[in-house]
Amino acid sequence: MATDPICGMFVDEHSAELTLARENRTYFFCSTSCLQEFSAPERQLTRLRQRLAVGWPLSIAILALSYLHPVPGWPWAAFGLAAVVQFYPGLQFYHGTFDAMRNRVWNMDILIAVGTTIAFLYSAVVVVLPAALPPNYYFDASALIVTLILTGNYLEHLTRERARGSLRKLKEQVPTTAFVLRGGQEVEVPVSEVQVSDRLRVRPGARFPTDGKVVEGHSSVNESVLTGESMPVEKKPGDPVIAGAINGEGLLTMEATKVGADTLLSQIGQLVAEAETSRVPLQKLADRIASRFVPVVIGLAAAAALGWFLLAGVGFTIALLVFVSVVIIACPCAFGIATPAAIVVGTGRAAEEGILFKGRDSLERASQIDVVLSDKTGTLTRGEPSLTDLLPAPGVAPAQLLGVAAGLEQGSEHPLARAVCERAQREGTTPLVFRDVTAEPGRGIRGQIDGRSASVLRGSAAPETGVELGPLAGEARRLESEGKSWSLVLEDGRLAGLLGFSDEIAPGVKEAVRALATDGISVVMVTGDHEASAENVARQVGIQEVHARMTPQGKLALIQELQHRGKRVGYVGDGINDAPALAAADLGIAIGAGTDVAKETGGVVLVRSDFRGVALALRTGRRTVGKVRGNLTWALGYNAVLLPIAAGALVPAFGLGIYNILPITGALAMALSSTSVVLNSLSLRFVSLE
Repeated sequence: MATDPICGMFVDEHSAELTLARENRTYFFCSTSCLQEFSAPERQLTRLRQRLAVGWPLSIAILALSYLHPVPGWPWAAFGLAAVVQFYPGLQFYHGTFDAMRNRVWNMDILIAVGTTIAFLYSAVVVVLPAALPPNYYFDASALIVTLILTGNYLEHLTRERARGSLRKLKEQVPTTAFVLRGGQEVEVPVSEVQVSDRLRVRPGARFPTDGKVVEGHSSVNESVLTGESMPVEKKPGDPVIAGAINGEGLLTMEATKVGADTLLSQIGQLVAEAETSRVPLQKLADRIASRFVPVVIGLAAAAALGWFLLAGVGFTIALLVFVSVVIIACPCAFGIATPAAIVVGTGRAAEEGILFKGRDSLERASQIDVVLSDKTGTLTRGEPSLTDLLPAPGVAPAQLLGVAAGLEQGSEHPLARAVCERAQREGTTPLVFRDVTAEPGRGIRGQIDGRSASVLRGSAAPETGVELGPLAGEARRLESEGKSWSLVLEDGRLAGLLGFSDEIAPGVKEAVRALATDGISVVMVTGDHEASAENVARQVGIQEVHARMTPQGKLALIQELQHRGKRVGYVGDGINDAPALAAADLGIAIGAGTDVAKETGGVVLVRSDFRGVALALRTGRRTVGKVRGNLTWALGYNAVLLPIAAGALVPAFGLGIYNILPITGALAMALSSTSVVLNSLSLRFVSLE
């Protein structure tokens, strides 16, 4: 059985006639109004405004006629006004009832249509045939019930639209047209017609229409739509670009590599859209209740009415009001939307922070994690070493040492070489120009200048050189104790100095570890690096437990050991090297997934490569599931308390006169019930690490 994405009621996929295909997914609906709200929410909102513009003035007029009796023959006037309310604003409930019967499902429209029609028809018969029934009129009840419930629908619609704001923002990031180069000319075409390998021209200030790579031009690009970083990124030929990013001051020519639904932004949007129909396992009981709710309520209403009529002898009018009160006060919508209301807001809020929940149960699994295992390099650290220590030998100037090292390393792509060149550029040091530069894999690099030789060798190769470190031996030991790697620089076989490298802590890691500890979640580092480096990083970020020199098999064994001890384990990795551990954990969190976001292993993807996303993802999971539980508790409690009242539980205390107000107050309570569920869920928009 499928579920209606608007009201949450069950719909038989085989017999359903109201369907909508969108983004390779088919949605099923229990009524035309639900279909219209899903497919064209703005138009449905306009219809609701128009109906309320008629319903409220007429309902107020009917109330005045019913209780003030300002003119003779007022029942006929109330009859005419109530008929307009019943069959114009209230027409959607009859359409919904017809749709339900046609699709062989039960929905809330049946309850509203049955209850208001009985109240209206009874009153109409009293007006037309006054001798047939006791002279009681309930036009005020039928009109106010219709108007109040439509008002509740309107409020719920507004809150749903706000909840969908994150998804809408994502969709608005991609332009609708693109400039494609064909035959040397720019041709403006709809983005839907762009093909892979097409060459596109992106003007300054324009958004990129697809994912791709730059083939001509230089520019700075604002990728905050994905990364959250407001600083532009320089782009040159060969660099990747993403749909929705904003081009800077340069004119770029790009080649499309992913189009349409395959772009990263579309994948993100699809994941958020799926939240609208997600059902966590917690929802299964509520789904079973909702699927049987309407016939049970009608049966309960009939039993209560017959009980009061046959056993208590209250008369037909009161028995009728008992039936109407029970039918109107019930609210199956609260069951249906309890989960999607919270999930769509929670996942939308997470998506704004670059956190994507994949799969129907990833949110609930995120709420249960009590220990997080994390890789070190590229996860807790930047994954890009920097030159932190420049230690010249006696008689050697720091600038000379850096100039020699940068001159040798400037042609290398090794991460340590890039760190040396970046330090030289930052300090304005001019690299020396070497010839006959030769790289020695695993050891370092050598070169010649003015008849002299020079080399940069990794610290592990120092014993092979036979060079005495002398006064720098203590510095070498210090670097090792701090978990830093180091290299030695030689000139004509003599020590010129040492270079110390450190992989800096990634931004936000300390804050994230503190936030996880506050939430009662411990963080364990598991890394293939050596102990000194691992302990140094752990000490800086506040991690107490460290497992160094871990193989992939060792990581799997540790995960299984923790699971056997009853722990719910989350594993944070780069989504590629750590794929086995991500799959084995109770919740895999892939960090830094890049443009292959939809292919990554794990239930959560952190697009922005920010470890704070781990803490926020788990906190969002806990808060969202907490809201689901709260919504379901409210829905159950509401019906558990008010249905017995509608059936007559308060009559011994207040008398049968309570039924003069119960139908209307029941409509107000039902209208506010589902709205309160959505409003409660909207508080998830404020989840943060603060």
